[in-house]
Amino acid sequence: MIKYLDNEKLEDVIKEGKWIVDFYADWCGPCKMLGTVLETMNNNILKINVDTHEELAVKFGVMSIPTICFFKDGDLKNKIIGFHSKEELEKIINDI
Repeated sequence: MIKYLDNEKLEDVIKEGKWIVDFYADWCGPCKMLGTVLETMNNNILKINVDTHEELAVKFGVMSIPTICFFKDGDLKNKIIGFHSKEELEKIINDI
C-alpha cells in the first residue's frame, strides 16, 4: 500500500507496524525508478516529497534523494540512499 504524506503528521502514520518511507522529488530520475519498484511491493510505503516537506527532509538528514527510511512502530531502524532493488528493500524490511 502506497500512501503519500499530505497534512497528517508522519509520527501518526508510522506509529504501528513496519513502514518504508521514501523521500523523493518529482523531478528526480532515480526516484521515479524507485517508485516503479515500490509499486510492486506489498508493504506499508509512505512517500514524502522533499520539495513540499522540507522540514521532514531536514529532520531525517536527507541530503540526497531518493533516501529510504525503514521504521518499525514509529522508530527509525535503517536508512539507505539511492536506487535499490525490490529484493534489497524486502530483505531490509524483513530484518527489522
